Amino acid sequence: MSYTKDDIRRIAKEQNVRFIRLQFTDLLGTIKNVEIPVSQLEKALDNKMMFDGSSIEGYVRIEESDMYLYPDLDTWVVFPWVAEDRIARLICDVYMPDGTPFAGDPRGILKRVLKEAEEMGYTAMNVGPEPEFFLFKTDDKGNPTTELNDQGGYFDLAPMDLGENCRREIVLTLEEMGFEIEASHHEVAPGQHEIDFKYADAIKAADQIQTFKLVVKTIARQHGLHASFMPKPLFGVNGSGMHCHQSLFKGSVNAFYDESDKLGLSQTARHYMAGVLNHARAFAAITNPTVNSYKRLVPGYEAPCYVAWSASNRSPMIRIPASRGLSTRIEVRSPDPAANPYLALAVMLKAGLDGIKNKTPLPAPTDRNIYVMTDEERIEEGIPSLPDDLKEALTELIRSEVICDALGEHALAHFYELKEIEWDMYRTQIHEWERDQYLTLF
Repeated sequence: MSYTKDDIRRIAKEQNVRFIRLQFTDLLGTIKNVEIPVSQLEKALDNKMMFDGSSIEGYVRIEESDMYLYPDLDTWVVFPWVAEDRIARLICDVYMPDGTPFAGDPRGILKRVLKEAEEMGYTAMNVGPEPEFFLFKTDDKGNPTTELNDQGGYFDLAPMDLGENCRREIVLTLEEMGFEIEASHHEVAPGQHEIDFKYADAIKAADQIQTFKLVVKTIARQHGLHASFMPKPLFGVNGSGMHCHQSLFKGSVNAFYDESDKLGLSQTARHYMAGVLNHARAFAAITNPTVNSYKRLVPGYEAPCYVAWSASNRSPMIRIPASRGLSTRIEVRSPDPAANPYLALAVMLKAGLDGIKNKTPLPAPTDRNIYVMTDEERIEEGIPSLPDDLKEALTELIRSEVICDALGEHALAHFYELKEIEWDMYRTQIHEWERDQYLTLF
């Protein structure tokens, strides 16, 4: 929905909005906000709200800390879970004092890559994300535990799916906030859930992912539960992914569809897919950005470990859903919900555009179950694996000129530094598994 400044002023008055959260996202994908009283709304609408950028992960040094928030008026929403002294939200782009976009703003980075697509003739990147999450019980103090609130499985109903009421309230809240919900269901693992919402252009889709996470966590808390988007919170069960359906449009025409092709895929779609496959190992550090992400990308739990594509099975990294015409799309299955959605979409789009620019040939589809193939068979078929861990992913990232260019120098340097610290902390920590294995043995 589109809003003008007058619309926002009117709604704020009619709905007794007392506070406005000016939201933005840091480099690691965490939502940040500056909350202002409604008396400061005019200042915010005039792009005059300042904040200290040196306090935000991956932003700027203390000697260059002043930054400005430019609200996107179309992201205005009043939070439905606050009955009195109501709170509204505006998602913002981050600007420097001289009026130029901040190079390290993740939303701005995605806009920059979308501009590149526009210059190539593509008017929109449509994205349908599928973020999964777990619901855990909380203890007497409200702290999260790892105790699940159900033992349900894929598409189960109550009484097996005890998260049904919470999930239903999440759906109703999202619909109040303008989401078009397509489906909600229990996922494969006990305590695991998925709520699918309608595709949108890339910026709106990334905004929606951030809003979705906020709503899920807020409503879960009201039910005495903790919602976690951690990729692999439990050993021995499926982890949580964030499959990203994506397509490019030229006006009202889906550039991925060709009715004369056997699979209904245009050359544009094939080159785009080839680019994504070609750069998959390089962008893994962005789409799978934590140490824990790589505990999900292992065989046996339906997560894609291998860089391949198919229209007929789900073991490769890219699947082609059956819908054709305007709904023709590719489904990239490797990203997880710990990813910064703006950066994840930016690097996948950049990879696809590189494939289109260079007319990168698409390898043959892999219609066998890759999980049962031997290493020798995979090598013979030319199917590489995704990185085994965050360290390998960072090494691949820094080698890729295309993906580094998508991020830009500022974001790349800060992201790489933060993730190297994360890896080193993990590498040098002594884990419970090690004590269980070795303490009495040696």
